[in-house]
Amino acid sequence: MPLPTLMAAALLAAAGPALPAGAESRLDRYRWSARVLVVAAAPDDPHLAAQRRILAAARAEARERDLVVLEAVGAGAEAAALRRRLGLPPAGFRAVLVGKDGGAKLVSAEPLTAGRLLSTIDAMPMRREEAGRRRP
Repeated sequence: MPLPTLMAAALLAAAGPALPAGAESRLDRYRWSARVLVVAAAPDDPHLAAQRRILAAARAEARERDLVVLEAVGAGAEAAALRRRLGLPPAGFRAVLVGKDGGAKLVSAEPLTAGRLLSTIDAMPMRREEAGRRRP
């Protein structure tokens, strides 16, 4: 086998299994433009319902902080891909705050309160810079 072909095969093997179409881009498309809260859970998980209620009540504050929510609900290919991407277990509730730089900033096995979520975002250097630019 020629060396370039061998190298390509090694790179593909190291990359692991391919993600379903669109799974990786769901998170990547927000890099540098929005913070993302990924909520992973089973469809009937009471933590999921609680997190949805918390987020609905804080909708305006979340929008002001460029926060979008992605749900990895159930055992489908996209949910599994998001869980793998963030290093989450294949089952159970997790809430993961991903910064604009694409890094996980906060991981919780319980629903995040609005106060904890918003204060974590407000403590981020990029958010402090954004808030400073918005002041008169």
